[in-house]
Amino acid sequence: MSLAGDRLQETARQAALALPDISHGHPFTPKLDVYKVAGKVFLIVTDDPDEQIITVKCEPEHARALERGYASITPGRYLHRRHWISLGPGQGITKQLINDVVEHSYDLVLDGPPQSERPPRAPGPAAPALHRT
Repeated sequence: MSLAGDRLQETARQAALALPDISHGHPFTPKLDVYKVAGKVFLIVTDDPDEQIITVKCEPEHARALERGYASITPGRYLHRRHWISLGPGQGITKQLINDVVEHSYDLVLDGPPQSERPPRAPGPAAPALHRT
């Protein structure tokens, strides 16, 4: 049975709150309920009756497969559209699917390399350029 928007959001919240060591709040806007593990976002629940979606991290290949299989799964809003997907109410969006994508997102974020082991970012608008002397 497909979930309505409010049930989709509540299911995602319950799935996230059942996971260890999470925090959540509204750091960006009151309409975005953001869930984090180890200080990194793994779930965003949009608290807007006109846009009842959740956004989760997903491996790019898996994300594209989900987008092809479900009309209400789209590239993620708010974050990098290649690595995030948004799910809205629609045919085939079940409690089990929501639980699975929330847990998968949590695992991806938690298993990612620590900041100290990531390659350095190229200089650009979001990263200060190194000054040469």
